Amino acid sequence: MERTEDYTTEEVMQSRKARKFNLWLGMIGMFMMFAALSSGFIVYTASGVDKGIKTILPNTFIYSTIVIVASSLILHLGYRATKLEQFGKQKLYLLLTIVLGVVFFVLQLDAWSVLTERGVYFVNNNASQSFIYVFTGMHLAHIIAGLIVLVRCLWGALKPIPYPDNLFRMNLAAIFWHFLDLLWIYIYVFLLLNQ
Repeated sequence: MERTEDYTTEEVMQSRKARKFNLWLGMIGMFMMFAALSSGFIVYTASGVDKGIKTILPNTFIYSTIVIVASSLILHLGYRATKLEQFGKQKLYLLLTIVLGVVFFVLQLDAWSVLTERGVYFVNNNASQSFIYVFTGMHLAHIIAGLIVLVRCLWGALKPIPYPDNLFRMNLAAIFWHFLDLLWIYIYVFLLLNQ
């Protein structure tokens, strides 16, 4: 991995600060969207139009929770390896995180399959049940974005790009992926409490 000093110029530092700020703004926006969905669900079920989700969540959600937490821990190890300039470990941990991200995605699709087998559909007589698909579907869309960020990180580590750029990409990827992990835990606990 190259180390060059011209990557510490004021212009580059300002650009990095702006990109990190934009990431935080995006995550705040995502959190607000899920908070609005949660509020909408609570208001809808409190109105008495239907009686709540009235279904037991698939066990697959437990497995996917374990997988995404593990992926977050592994990515943290990858970020730490990058800081220590252990680039072989960085690549390995990034690859493992991507694989676990794909496994999480597949498990979520499997959970949808279990739900449809139980007669829980996106469009049905119980709109509260549709919220399961809305919450998990919106989260999956963000998982796809997270996987793209991770693949871009891995690609940069394989090229290799200059060390400061590599570390900065890993930092942004780790922040975003950890956020997706926490967001899933919030969604899962919310759905559990309302099942």
